[in-house]
Amino acid sequence: MSAPTSTPLPLPKGFQTAALAAGIKPSGKTDLSTVVSETDCVWAFAGTRSTTAAACVTRNREVYAAGGPVRALVVNAGNANAATGKRGARDNADIADALGSVLNVEMDSVLTASTGIIGHPLPMDRVLSGVEHLPEDLGTDAAAFAGAIMTTDLRPKTASADLPGGARIVGVAKGSGMIHPDMATMFAFVFTDAAVDGPGLRAAFSAVVARTFNAVTVDGDTSTNDMAMVLANGQAGEVALTDFLPALETVMRDLARQIARDGEGATRLLTVRVSGALTEAEALTAARTCCVSPLLKSAVHGNDPNWGRVIMAVGRSGASVNIEGMTVAVQGNPVFAGKPLPYDDAAVSASMKAEEVIFEIDLGVGGASGEAWGCDLSAEYVSINADYTT
Repeated sequence: MSAPTSTPLPLPKGFQTAALAAGIKPSGKTDLSTVVSETDCVWAFAGTRSTTAAACVTRNREVYAAGGPVRALVVNAGNANAATGKRGARDNADIADALGSVLNVEMDSVLTASTGIIGHPLPMDRVLSGVEHLPEDLGTDAAAFAGAIMTTDLRPKTASADLPGGARIVGVAKGSGMIHPDMATMFAFVFTDAAVDGPGLRAAFSAVVARTFNAVTVDGDTSTNDMAMVLANGQAGEVALTDFLPALETVMRDLARQIARDGEGATRLLTVRVSGALTEAEALTAARTCCVSPLLKSAVHGNDPNWGRVIMAVGRSGASVNIEGMTVAVQGNPVFAGKPLPYDDAAVSASMKAEEVIFEIDLGVGGASGEAWGCDLSAEYVSINADYTT
């Protein structure tokens, strides 16, 4: 798997990308980008469960329900085009129509994504002018696309995997704050040149999302614009879903962990592994609840092995637990096994100064497991979000 980097990363066969500064971001940084496939793609999609979903999510969901193939994706950063009423819906559709016209493909084969500040109309004159020029400089570097979709991210996020027969998977994501399960403002776009079974991919995708992007939490807030998708153009030949889906999940898991590590103000990655649960869903629920707990996140920031906050979070998660059979370990150090265990507080605290802090919890009621990722809670998180629009 590839680490987050700005090193060039070629897209799979048949995909191209371009990015430019359209003037959406006040900073003047790159803020409009596209990925285009030479041929039709089968695809799978998941969007935010927010009831105030942005126009891009609503339209993509409608296109997905129609069941047709897609050819292109266009992304703007710096403006979410959310809570912008009928104008926002028209603007979003106009962006898809404009790129479709330039590429000479159907409007409904163009997907859209917007990220940034909520409640501000898009500067459509600049956006449409940018869309017109996007295809003039198409290349193959996924890392350039990753940089163009960032908002408060500190680093671009990419991951890749090789498949049997020479096919590849390349994933790109953005996300730093407003991240919580229900599509935790994150985007994840995965591209592959494998030929895969479309209905089977659609049927499996939601479960893969549940174990990856919906296992990420930074601050407990679910964005209006979250989405994840995978596009497969088939140019490298057929790959069985039994080979493809594990590789897809590995790429998505890598991206999910990168999002958590890059959480706004984060100084370390928080990983919570739950075993001994009745069901995978309950294991994930318990793990996510621990990751979103402000008290536990603060303890991680302060290197405080206060395992009582784990007991609290698991208890309020709703997951079944047998506290007499429950165990907790911090950085591999057992601290609870139905009762408090003796441990070296200073040594465990020192172990928590690592880049990744891992809590392992056994609920003592079953054989299911799950894992979630978050980050510590620092004063920098408050500073970033206190000044977000000012």
